[in-house]
Order: sequence, then structure tokens, then C-alpha cells
Amino acid sequence: MHRLTVLEMELLRDHLALWKGEACRAKASEDQLKQRLQGLEAELEEARSEGKAIYAEMSRQCQALQEEMETRSRQLEQEMRGLWEQLETCLRKAEVAQREAEQALREWYRILAQLPTQGADMEAKYEEILCGSLDWLLAKLRAIKPQWKVVVLRLHTRHKEQLYQFGLNPWIFDAVSI
Repeated sequence: MHRLTVLEMELLRDHLALWKGEACRAKASEDQLKQRLQGLEAELEEARSEGKAIYAEMSRQCQALQEEMETRSRQLEQEMRGLWEQLETCLRKAEVAQREAEQALREWYRILAQLPTQGADMEAKYEEILCGSLDWLLAKLRAIKPQWKVVVLRLHTRHKEQLYQFGLNPWIFDAVSI
């Protein structure tokens, strides 16, 4: 029995050595897992920190974009109001210009309608003035015709005499009758 007990004790020692080895491996594995867990926790904390930083940056960018959009929206609203005012002003000016153009066109048509009558009146007045002027001119010519005949006869006679002096026959040049 003693032998059996020794065997059992050895068996128990071997078993204990196995369990001890297993416990050491488990302890080593636990240490490795703790280190790995610490590494993962550090990575997780770093990822959280990066996530927070990214979230903060994106929030800041989002806020900046919102402010920029609001500013641009206000600018566009002001520009739109200005353009509406310009459009209304242009429409009013266009209406005034159209009324003035229509008035000018009506005036032009009225003048065109009067032109034949005015033309006939002017023609009659010009004819009256022309006839009066021609009558006056004829009366003047009749009044000075006797004086003119005397001057022409004197000139004619003088030229004839000059032709005689040069030895020419004045009757050849006497084609002009007085």
C-alpha cells in the first residue's frame, strides 16, 4: 500500500505539476490578454478621442457652413429685393415710354393726316407769291424796256461802227433783231 500511496502521491504530484504548468500558462495567457485588453482599451480611447476630434471638427465645419449659407442667403435676398426694385422701376419707365411713344405716334398720324391739306394750302400760297412776283417783275421789265431799248440800240450802233472801222460788214453779224 505504501507503494500505491507513493504512486498516488507521484500521480498527484504529476497532476499538480500539470495543473501548475496549466496555471502558469493560464497566468501567462491572462497577462497577455490583460496587455492585449489594455492595448485595445488604449486604441479604443484613441479612437474615441479621434472620433470626438472628428466630431468636433465636423461640428465646427457644419457651423461654419451654416453661417456661410445664412450669410449667402441674406445676400441673395438683398440682391433679389434690389433686382425686384430695379424691375419695378424698369416696368414703370417702360410704361411711361410706351405712353409717350403712343402719344408721339398719334401726333405723327395727326400731322400726316394734315399734310395733304397743308401741302395744298402751301402750294396755293407759293403759286400766289410766285405769280405776284412774276407780275411785279414783268411790270418792272415793261417799265425799263424803253430805257433798255435805247441802251441796246446805242450799243448795237457802236458795235456796227467798230465793225466798219475794222473793215467788216456789220450786216453779216446782224442776226440779232432788236
